Amino acid sequence: MSQWERVNHLPPCYKDQLHELYDNRDASIAFPMDVRHYLAAWIEKQEWERAAQDHALAMVLFQGLLGELDIQHSRFVQEELQLLHMQHNFRRYKQNFQIYQEEPCKLASTIRWFLGKEKEIIQTADLTGQVQLLHMDQTHMESDSQLERKTAGLRNQVQCLEHTLMCLEEQQDEFDFKYKTHRMEGLVDQAVKNEQQRNLQILINKLNECRKITLSDLGKLLDSSEELAAVLVNKELAEWQRRQQRVCIGAPENIGLDHLEKWFTCVAECLFQVRKFLNKLDELVAKLTYTDDPVMVQTPAMQMRVNTILIDLIKSSFVVEMQPSMPQGKGPLVLRTNIQFSVKTRLLVKFPELNHVMKVNVTMDREPPQVKGYRRFNVLGTSSKALNMTESQNGGMVADFRHLILKEQKSGGGKSISEISLSVTEELHLINFDTVFQLHDLEVELKTWSLPVVVISNSSQQQNAWASILWAMMLCQDPKDCLFFANCPVATWAQLRETLSWQFLSATTRGLDSSQLDMIAHKLFGKQQNVDDCKVSWSQFSKENCLNLNFTFWMWFDGILILVKTYLEDLWKDGSIMGFVTKAKEKTLLKRKQGGTFLLRFNESVRDGGITFSWVEYSILGEASVKSVEPFTKVDLSQIPLHEIIRNYQILEEENIPENPLRYLYPNTPKDEAFGKYYTYYKPGGEDAQRQHIQTKLVMVSKGSTLEAKSPMSCGMTAVGEGLDSMNDGLCEEAAVPGVDLRVLEEPLAADHDPMLSDILEDPVQELLQYLSDPSTFSPTDFPYDDDEQGLTNAGLPTFPIEI
Repeated sequence: MSQWERVNHLPPCYKDQLHELYDNRDASIAFPMDVRHYLAAWIEKQEWERAAQDHALAMVLFQGLLGELDIQHSRFVQEELQLLHMQHNFRRYKQNFQIYQEEPCKLASTIRWFLGKEKEIIQTADLTGQVQLLHMDQTHMESDSQLERKTAGLRNQVQCLEHTLMCLEEQQDEFDFKYKTHRMEGLVDQAVKNEQQRNLQILINKLNECRKITLSDLGKLLDSSEELAAVLVNKELAEWQRRQQRVCIGAPENIGLDHLEKWFTCVAECLFQVRKFLNKLDELVAKLTYTDDPVMVQTPAMQMRVNTILIDLIKSSFVVEMQPSMPQGKGPLVLRTNIQFSVKTRLLVKFPELNHVMKVNVTMDREPPQVKGYRRFNVLGTSSKALNMTESQNGGMVADFRHLILKEQKSGGGKSISEISLSVTEELHLINFDTVFQLHDLEVELKTWSLPVVVISNSSQQQNAWASILWAMMLCQDPKDCLFFANCPVATWAQLRETLSWQFLSATTRGLDSSQLDMIAHKLFGKQQNVDDCKVSWSQFSKENCLNLNFTFWMWFDGILILVKTYLEDLWKDGSIMGFVTKAKEKTLLKRKQGGTFLLRFNESVRDGGITFSWVEYSILGEASVKSVEPFTKVDLSQIPLHEIIRNYQILEEENIPENPLRYLYPNTPKDEAFGKYYTYYKPGGEDAQRQHIQTKLVMVSKGSTLEAKSPMSCGMTAVGEGLDSMNDGLCEEAAVPGVDLRVLEEPLAADHDPMLSDILEDPVQELLQYLSDPSTFSPTDFPYDDDEQGLTNAGLPTFPIEI
């Protein structure tokens, strides 16, 4: 399998990484995904590593790339519907690549970089897959080995029967020859004649016995084939389809089809061989038959049986390998009108002679439910393709539809037989595929369909649409039930907690542990002795307001997921974020730890996701109190990373001495040890120094006595604060101080400053920066403050305004 093919088979979470890679806006490393996709085979055959250092080879590859772009452009021109937009894109790509005319090595280096990044994504996915394989159910492994033995046994039966038929034909030829010779001789001696007749009778008896044995072996072969076909269709394929449903919503399952294709093809080949054997018997019977000939009696029923088994197997072998998905969608099965999506079908019985022969056609809602307001769609784009073994590059018979578009039909005002009314995001649709299988005088019409999809018209519906897909894939037993939400079942907590964990696992490679899931259960059900027996309705999940707040449970959960994926992924993956923990448990955990121990948890009352940190302090009398800042949202984290907030957070005590109360990440990891690898350090002599700007640092500061956000000093930095709330009532409450504008201010040094004062300007600044990094190395008397608490104005340092 090629590298690009492997990338296309990755789980959704890794495909998101791929989209981020090719969405890079840096023009110096830009490379179009369309070019990578359509020229995948050619690109992966070239020596980009050597070309990045060899100008002559790089020029050859540069010219080769332009030639491949021309060839692909010609293919688009020859498409039946003429993909004008792709013609336009490839013409533009060729023009853009002209910038590498003088620097072909740079192009080679760029392509090499992209290929390297793809390999990193694949290696990460493979590592995850290997870990999952280590936990594979032993019974599943035994099932695979049993199927391998059964298919090998089936092939052996076919070979043995083929030999039996050869012996049968030889026996019949011998009898036929001796019988005709006997009749031609016309012997007069009755004794000799009787002896020959006895010999002929012995031969015909042996022939009859051989025919019975052959038919018995055929029956056993049919029994084995029918048994194996039933296992493949009713068990293995059904389990694969169920796994595919779960994978669509993030489950770490293996949905490769190579093994199934191998087994399906083996059984189909054997059944076609049985049909040939039966035809051979018919030929033998046409030459010689006799009274009570077993072949005449048994073969008609056998022919009907083998055709039934074979047709059922072939019909089941036509599947949707990759479910409909948009390149930039939240997940598969959510489609948007007028936006391209892709889908891939596959035939699991692989016969090379059918390559490029079977045409697959795409339609929408072949049998739509007759309900009120149910929408209709047309499928636009290249909606007819041939099954072939070249597009998959792994030998599979696939039809890969990459440029399909849904366009809503105008309402015809037709009558419905039901007054059920579904919202847009609860309305399920099926994409249908049909083709015709023709081989060895057997013709079979094949049909298959996608899993239910939700069709939206704008991005604001995406969140609710994905909730519908989660619910349907989690609970739907009939993949053709488009009215699933008309009578929607409830979910058990066991089902829901697994699905919720998959969302984090697929997005960040780290799922939810039992304690985090317990907190979510507490949010859904309150205090319960045993949440395993609790159930969640569709309305509770996505429609009803969450704990009297103005958003649903799913909005809250998905908002946190987006926040983590966008801004906190590294911290989440390395376990620094406890995340889902109740306020009561937070207090219990922290009060058992040394002062300055803190943890990171998600806020329970912010719709779009919020994260806060809480820490424990001890009074002179040894009384513990837990304090927490106002939650940080995507607005805050888009301006400054959470680890930098934690690193530089300050509290102004009564003496106006700034102090960072965060010392140990729960349970007892020193803060800098936990987050040091993410810190951003200033490098002297770098670009910032050459610009002669004062190095700045954004610091979160709270005033301990008044809980007001205020800067302790204003030299060479901007300090901005978050609110602080002391929680002595036993529960960790969210801070009420509103958030502030997070901006780093930089001011250039005056052009006419006195060089004689340079030492005065430099040393105090460096001392302040050192102080902010480690306040314990200074005493309060080291800095001269004014009475008006305006910072170090008497030290001759420039001051900057604080924006709150």
